[in-house]
Amino acid sequence: MEEEREEEKKTFRELGVREELAVACDKLGWRNASKIQAEAIPHALDGKDLIGLAQTGSGKTGAFALPILQALLDSPQAFFACVLSPTRELAIQIGEQFEALGSEIGVRCAVLVGGVDIVQQSLNLAKRPHIIVCTPGRLMDHLNNTKGFSLRTLKYLVLDEADRLLNEEFEKSLDEILNVIPRDRKTYLFSATMTKKVRKLQRACLRNPVKIEAASKYSTVDTLKQEYRFLPAKHKDCYLVYILTARPDSTSMVFTRTCDATRFLALVLSNLGFKAIPISGHMSQAKRLGALNLFKSGQYNILVCTDVASRGLDIPSVDMVINYDIPTNSKDYIHRVGRTARAGRSGVAISLVNQYELEWFLQIEKLIEKKLPEYPVEEEEVLILSERVADAKRIAQGKIKDGVFGKKRKKGDEDYLQEDVEKYFGIKDKKFSKKPKRR
Repeated sequence: MEEEREEEKKTFRELGVREELAVACDKLGWRNASKIQAEAIPHALDGKDLIGLAQTGSGKTGAFALPILQALLDSPQAFFACVLSPTRELAIQIGEQFEALGSEIGVRCAVLVGGVDIVQQSLNLAKRPHIIVCTPGRLMDHLNNTKGFSLRTLKYLVLDEADRLLNEEFEKSLDEILNVIPRDRKTYLFSATMTKKVRKLQRACLRNPVKIEAASKYSTVDTLKQEYRFLPAKHKDCYLVYILTARPDSTSMVFTRTCDATRFLALVLSNLGFKAIPISGHMSQAKRLGALNLFKSGQYNILVCTDVASRGLDIPSVDMVINYDIPTNSKDYIHRVGRTARAGRSGVAISLVNQYELEWFLQIEKLIEKKLPEYPVEEEEVLILSERVADAKRIAQGKIKDGVFGKKRKKGDEDYLQEDVEKYFGIKDKKFSKKPKRR
């Protein structure tokens, strides 16, 4: 334990980070390295490949960004490093952290994600950035179609949230990327969970890696209070409203299984006077970022979201996570509840379990090797809210029926809910405020 505490208190300068980068850490308020940073950075500076397992919110981005930027100082060149991320929001956030950490050395960073103008991204690539942060599909679009762009000079590859990058939707793109980048490179693989696929990837693309396990296999932080409530499906909305009412000053994330549920629940909660806003994969990229910024700024204190928001997003002020729908993949529970109790702070995670979700919940308890206590409340107290909740649901259904939410749409149309999101949740998007110019 003494050794662990000593490691956690190490400064970045003590770990061998150069002064220019240490100054940037100071400006970000990073006074001491986190556990994963303290263990990973010295090995990375020694030129080792890394596989890092750490809880969400443990500082993984700094663990790989600082060694890459330090190597860039010694050998400055374009397209020096590529970071692959499973989600657009996480890619944008990683890009922001690279720019912040590289602010003293003039680092150039390009973020390549879907939902954003590909021509503008091509112009950014023409400026020959040092660091590329991207989702796999959009990177392949540019490798195949952007003239003059390649990764033949790449020195570093990072696979962040590697377990999710190995889902079927990314598998083909990931194989293609690994086939076109240099074999002579340093590779960092980071994940909160270790799966068979991650082990397979480790064997395929890392050379004698140093394995750093800053957490147990599937764990949640000790400062997180976890509870559940078993309830009839028909009363789930009442329980959600009761819990949010009981903690009115909390900053909360409510996780649902579907995109439609995020919009509906956010409308229901708004009708009841809560400051709730939705985020889901069906919203355009600008709208997703707009919703996220409104939540992070404190204008809304409830974010109703799908698992698109469960990974990597830097939302340090979240006090409570509510699993409105239990995740079908128990590992997603780890990532959801990791949104709170970050950086040593306390937090609360409450799971609402109906009769159809019990098996999934038992799988979660088996995974984290804990029996969770039940959230204490008398059902009679909760059901007092049933009439108000029913009225709010009827109003929400009416808004959805009258608005763009109810219109039929073609597959792949991300902008169909623009009018309603802007009208009911106040998310503005310049993209829709002007008519497109004629070409």
